[in-house]
Amino acid sequence: MKIAWMKYVPLLAALMLLACNGNNNDKAPATEDPMLSSSPALKSLTDEIHKSPKMAGLYYERGKELRRLRYDSLAYKDFAKAVSLDSSKSEYYSAVGDLLFENRDINGSLEWIQKAIDKNPEDRKAHLKIAKLFLYTKDYPRAFSEINIVLRKNVYDPEAYFLKAMLYKDAHDTAKAISNLQTAIQVAPDYRDAVIELGLLHSARNDSIAIRYLNNAYIMDTTDVFPIYARGTYFQEHNDYVRAKEEYRRCILSDKRYTDAYFNMGYILLQEDSFAKAWRQFDMAIKTDPTNPAAHYNRGLCSELMDSFANAVADYRVALRIDTGYEAPKKALKRLIKK
Repeated sequence: MKIAWMKYVPLLAALMLLACNGNNNDKAPATEDPMLSSSPALKSLTDEIHKSPKMAGLYYERGKELRRLRYDSLAYKDFAKAVSLDSSKSEYYSAVGDLLFENRDINGSLEWIQKAIDKNPEDRKAHLKIAKLFLYTKDYPRAFSEINIVLRKNVYDPEAYFLKAMLYKDAHDTAKAISNLQTAIQVAPDYRDAVIELGLLHSARNDSIAIRYLNNAYIMDTTDVFPIYARGTYFQEHNDYVRAKEEYRRCILSDKRYTDAYFNMGYILLQEDSFAKAWRQFDMAIKTDPTNPAAHYNRGLCSELMDSFANAVADYRVALRIDTGYEAPKKALKRLIKK
């Protein structure tokens, strides 16, 4: 389970202090979190750590596995332990910085990734991670500077071109974003993220070539149905509701918890005056994501259109509890009070 970053800031700060001061306790703790043996890979690494508690690389590898499983606070502990055991490896510092960035501690992340670069100025991953940080803070010149350091070393680095494209996309320069994405897939034809972004950018331009890119992205990995959903939104935006609904059904058949597919299906059915069917889709969206205020509002709207005013009021109130600034349910409640 991915941690809520605000909740864990004190914990992360404490762990950072531990890592900076160094903690060379070479004994495994008497008690440890059962999650450290919750998968075969974790159990194997934990057993190896018990045998060789001073091997920094084992903590680093276990930290990566914990991150993959979204046990972020445990991953942080392992990365910090790796740093305390061997402070020479830039990738250990970079791992801490990456984890902090994912949990939105931007200043902490920047500090750790800069330490990685100090340890190894040739660390391309660290330069690109800092570029991502500057993209996040919209410091485009510094982001481009970090990317260009990487490209000067390797003009064929696809990730550098991808990140450059994201900078141009964020700056609303779609033409340059597309150009850099095309360079990325010329260098690495299987770069799926770049293929997806090309699909999305062409979709935003109302260019039907978007469908081809999204098709290719789905073929690359059929376990991820986002390209199907994106095709659905393309057809929906072009008022081709029949094909849009087909794509959303495909999404739901592959992933029964795909909230956005239920929501968009409900929206189309609402436009088609199929209020009962739309209500069921918004109801499924709520079941998969109970904290979605728009789903509650739209289910309430369906209820109101079917003259089920008590249910409508209940949904509008829930939507407002989730998002107190949401204007649509405020107006709807006023409208029903007048009735």
